Parts: sequence; structure tokens; C-alpha cells
Amino acid sequence: MITIRSLNKWANAHTYYPLDLLRVALGVFFFIKGIHFISQSQTLIELISPLEGFAGAMLIIHYVAPAHLVGGILIAFGLLTRWAVLVQIPILIGAILINFVGEMVPADLLIAVIVLLISIFFIFYGSGKHSADYMIKMGY
Repeated sequence: MITIRSLNKWANAHTYYPLDLLRVALGVFFFIKGIHFISQSQTLIELISPLEGFAGAMLIIHYVAPAHLVGGILIAFGLLTRWAVLVQIPILIGAILINFVGEMVPADLLIAVIVLLISIFFIFYGSGKHSADYMIKMGY
């Protein structure tokens, strides 16, 4: 059975700057989406309108923006990356499902699928060697 420690050792041995830039870009993307949802909350309400009859629609509204803001910062700095990405996964799955329940927007669906795949990659890869996690672990 593969342990997290062995995955971390592999990731640190095979770290690359483009992957670190991809992690930072993913974090900045989530942060910008969080700002977008806060500044234009009506957009988020319209996106969630197909789920209006379900319980917890208000909970979703209050979960998405803060999760994107805080998670985006953590992912960009490489601090608790796996946990921050795990919090984003239900939001991304919801973004994909909204396209099938509500109005289909192919561009939004494509972005959600790409970001979901990148997020799943970082769940396994971790934050990499050039991150706050690595600096804390090494005692820099």
C-alpha cells in the first residue's frame, strides 16, 4: 500500500517549476473566482437557481465564496494544499452538475472539468518542493 510519506518523497524528488507554477495558477484562479462570487453574488444565486428546491441552497452560497478565497490562498502558497484542494472538489463537481441540471454552457463545463482534473492531480502530487509546506517541514 502506498503511503502519503512515499508519495511526498516521490513528489519532492520529481518536482518541477512548471508544476509549481500550475499550483500557484490554480490557487490564483480559485481566489479570483471567490472574489467574483463575493462581488457579484447575484451571479452565484443564478448559477444555483436550478437547485432552488433543494435544502441547503443558502448553505451552498455561503460555502463556495469563502472556500474559494481561503483555499485559493492556501493552494497558491502551498500550505495544506491537499486539504485545500479537497474542499474545492465538491464545488467543482457541483459546477459540472449544474451544467446538466440547468442551462448547458460548454465553456463553463470545460473549465470546470479541467480545473477538477488539475485539482485531482494536486491531491496526489501535493504541494511540491517549492511551497510553504516544504519550508515548514524542512525548518527553513
